[in-house]
Amino acid sequence: MPAQVPAPALFIGLMSGTSTDGVDGVLAELGGTGGKSPKILANASRSFDPVLRAELLAMNTPGDNELHRGALAANALVRCYAEVVADLLGKTGVSAAQVRAVGAHGQTVRHRPQEFDATGYTVQLNQPALLAELCGIDVVADFRSRDVAARGQGAPLVPPFHRAVFGHSVQNRAVLNVGGISNVTLLPASQGAENSELIGFDCGPGNALMDAWCQLHTGAPFDDRGRWAAQGHVNPKLLAALQDEAFFAKGPPKSTGRDLFNLPWLRLRLQGLESVTATDVQATLTELTAWASAQALKWADRTPDQLLVCGGGALNDDLMRRLQSHLSSTRVCSTAEFGIDAMQVEALAFAWLAQQTVMRQAASVPSVTGARGARILGAVYPA
Repeated sequence: MPAQVPAPALFIGLMSGTSTDGVDGVLAELGGTGGKSPKILANASRSFDPVLRAELLAMNTPGDNELHRGALAANALVRCYAEVVADLLGKTGVSAAQVRAVGAHGQTVRHRPQEFDATGYTVQLNQPALLAELCGIDVVADFRSRDVAARGQGAPLVPPFHRAVFGHSVQNRAVLNVGGISNVTLLPASQGAENSELIGFDCGPGNALMDAWCQLHTGAPFDDRGRWAAQGHVNPKLLAALQDEAFFAKGPPKSTGRDLFNLPWLRLRLQGLESVTATDVQATLTELTAWASAQALKWADRTPDQLLVCGGGALNDDLMRRLQSHLSSTRVCSTAEFGIDAMQVEALAFAWLAQQTVMRQAASVPSVTGARGARILGAVYPA
């Protein structure tokens, strides 16, 4: 019999995404059915120190002694998680005993579903047992692997949350999450019912390439507000070379990660174009993210009234301008206008996903991931 969660219930969501810049966390009050009105009681964040960030990024490509290095990086990551949890409890005066569970996704370092043996794999660095030990709260983790075992992509995970929180009975909407990788959820007005088909998939690079190029050439971890890209010009030849990636031509279900979109991938496409300035490369990478996101909507042949953008990309003014240019009949705006800060959406999503696990409710969507059927996601590590 499914476990029952009292309404309201407190959950913590933690997210360290493909931008690999740090941990975002929220303490949220959720209704017993995971309904449309989550209430964020507090938010907190921690930036990764340079050594940990470099190690997490290195784990995205093959290297020496990966098992040992990955295990220690996971321990360090979880200590960051625990600090964020402590901050959330300290800000609110809520005790660990009052929190039903922590949803901790971990850090995705390899994502190769449906490859090699038709099942493939996905790897998130995490140490949920250590997190439960440090926090004294049940931890829900390992959200992707059950869907992958059912021959799904295991990603994106957030579309059912987007529908629960941002779906509208009249307006056609789409939600675009621009983290390191960008993903889109299509929410036509007719999809208000829970039994309607949901469409969501990865579009391609979000901030991953822009951040990596910016750090390489300026030393800054990201292009603040897109100011550097705005100084450059899109190089048509480079853009065409980037757009030629086979991933963009595939239809959904599809997902991707830094193991595809990374600096070696970019350098390969820069061969013969060495005269393009670093600033123009940055402008071209920003245009690529905007183009790929807009193409996702055009592929589905659905023009939303509103595109709600979350993740770090929502703070990139140049990217937002480019998105609006590609989608002239759609209003492009931040999720902040709809009550949830753009930098808190994904952490809140993992609080919501943790609730679904505790309630033994399926949270994977076959129309999104391509799995054989809906599955209950996540594994619970008791405090």
